[in-house]
Amino acid sequence: MKVYQSHEIKNIALLGSKGSGKTTLAEAMLYECGVIKRRGTVEGKNTVSDYFPVEKEYGYSVFSTVFYAEFLGKKLNVIDCPGADDFVGSAITALNVTDTGVIVIDSQYGVEVGTQNIFRTAENLNKPILFAMNQLDGEKADYENVIHQMRETFGNRIVQVQYPLSCGPSFNAMIDVLLMKMYSWSPEGGKPTISDIPESEMERARELNQKLVEAAAENDETLMEKFFEQGSLTEDEMREGIRKGLITRSIYPVFCVSALRDMGVRRMMEFLGNVVPFVSEMPKPVNTAGEEVAPDANGPTSLFCFKTTVEPHIGEVSYFKVMSGTVHQGDDLINVDRGDGRERLAQLFCVCGQIRTPVDELVAGDIGASVKLKDVRTGNTLNAKGCEYHFDFIKYPAPKYQRAIKPVNESDAEKLSEILTRMHEEDPTWLVEQSKELKQTIVSGQGEFHLRTLKWRIENNDKLPVEFIEPRIPYRETITKAARADYRHKKQSGGAGQFGEVHLIVEPYYEGMPAPDVYRFNNQEYRMNVRDTQTIDLEWGGKLVVCNCIVGGAIDARFIPAIVKGLMDRMEQGPLTGSYARDVRVCIYDGKMHPVDSNEISFRLAGRNAFSEAFRNAGPKILEPVYDVEVLTPSDVMGDVMSDLQGRRAIIMGMSSEKGFEKITAKVPLKEMSSYSTALSSITGGRSSFSMKFASYELVPSDVQEKLLKAYEAEQTDE
Repeated sequence: MKVYQSHEIKNIALLGSKGSGKTTLAEAMLYECGVIKRRGTVEGKNTVSDYFPVEKEYGYSVFSTVFYAEFLGKKLNVIDCPGADDFVGSAITALNVTDTGVIVIDSQYGVEVGTQNIFRTAENLNKPILFAMNQLDGEKADYENVIHQMRETFGNRIVQVQYPLSCGPSFNAMIDVLLMKMYSWSPEGGKPTISDIPESEMERARELNQKLVEAAAENDETLMEKFFEQGSLTEDEMREGIRKGLITRSIYPVFCVSALRDMGVRRMMEFLGNVVPFVSEMPKPVNTAGEEVAPDANGPTSLFCFKTTVEPHIGEVSYFKVMSGTVHQGDDLINVDRGDGRERLAQLFCVCGQIRTPVDELVAGDIGASVKLKDVRTGNTLNAKGCEYHFDFIKYPAPKYQRAIKPVNESDAEKLSEILTRMHEEDPTWLVEQSKELKQTIVSGQGEFHLRTLKWRIENNDKLPVEFIEPRIPYRETITKAARADYRHKKQSGGAGQFGEVHLIVEPYYEGMPAPDVYRFNNQEYRMNVRDTQTIDLEWGGKLVVCNCIVGGAIDARFIPAIVKGLMDRMEQGPLTGSYARDVRVCIYDGKMHPVDSNEISFRLAGRNAFSEAFRNAGPKILEPVYDVEVLTPSDVMGDVMSDLQGRRAIIMGMSSEKGFEKITAKVPLKEMSSYSTALSSITGGRSSFSMKFASYELVPSDVQEKLLKAYEAEQTDE
């Protein structure tokens, strides 16, 4: 295989909503380039992209698939990404390591929430975008309406390069206003007939051609001057103007295709090969030191591993982009993320799904793979000796769905932990936490399908039966008023005994509250004389403030730390439900000690029990985590979405319109968000998306608190 240079390589991400036809389009692209001799189908489970067993099982893309095509003397590296929002991590990764995004739109449904989300990601990363209007032969296809939607959503940068003569099952021809030709196909698709534009379409074609010429000319002063002088541009000049417009994101070209019948695919690929930017023309990526790294084949060799998979009969496959320099088969590189471990790239491949083509070298900007590396994980940087580059530019969204996971057989707990660690290293959007607080292993992802895929792989690939259960909620406990208590710990069992007595007052703490002064309980006054204040920032949030108000040496200063340890014992396991407690001020004002029997353990126990009693008398309340939730939904299902949120104890904070969709912002308790991704998908037919971010801890309603107390009491009885 030819070694392609940076100015001959184009990296492209194939993006779009679930069901828009990306995998089918990828098949048609590979067929047109001669990489495959026969196009597979999703239904036939024989496509190049969806080759993992879990993808065949579920019938949709779960992982991104890397493939390449040699076309028009260039190398096109393409990453076909899953469309479901649950697997958005793959699309984000692909956009970070490619240079142009092709967003596929189902012309039957138009601009969907998923379309908008991926466009927003591309916009944030400053990536050129072109649109492929797919499924124009579908029963509900409506090209003009979708173009209108696109202009409303993405602005006037939408520029038509082609338009169909008709939509629906009769679709078999389109006008290309860049080439000013008509393309038509037989019902089976394939090779088009190229002819002159019919007179009946000439006026519209000239109008759209003029708009395309103007859009191209706007990106280059020389072209603009020529356009003003002559009123037109040559085909090559238009290509140059469009390329510059793509780089500056001032043009979003729209193409027409039917991927299933292979109509318009080759023409779109000609545009990809001739017009979209090369690697060398794009803005340079920045390393962790803030330096721009040019895709220079003669620079220091540095690779970024963006994807890791485990494949049957092969083992681990590491996919990488050559950020700088040239990598050769047999090179020894240093993994800067894994303790400078040395890795030998014994084999180099260019890949098309499962098909791996051995190559001797790959240059800066190219995408390739290697197998059976010792210790390389997704996100690692591999450098040649002397190179100090490090890359960490991919940022993933916060998870939206959580489940506690455990093996069916408790003896497999350690094995499960190893598997989860490995799978997180394959896909960083699967997060794993061993929660000390909840006493559960929590796995988090982007949605139910995301975690269902994780479970499927563990059970089918690793043969380890597991179960998901509802994760416990990390409640917090606090108090709402001041209370007093004292406790004497006394134990005598021959020889030295144990003795410690602590008197204390607890009250709710808030930032900036004045120093303690006088308290009254049962008509008795307690005056505080603060000798020392200790503020403890709790690792689970909030504060514990301890005021030493001991006078007259009632408790020796050396026992105060032991009392604080006793307080922390109870803060770590609150008296109500065993949850962490927070935001409490404690005034230790009196006590007693014994010259022989007093010791640290005595005062630790006395402090803990006095705190527990005072806490229970101080109007204790349970706090629950509340999240800021933002839902993006079509207007026709907004009422259903609102009703569902209100049924989840949501407080609606606002509503607004955003580019053809309705945006609802609300505050919702985490307890009510457990299966929200599944419910939202069901309510809206998968047309809505949401994001959530921790906001604060808030008091639970009294009826909810009562249920939690009873549940905890029953749990303690069972134990």
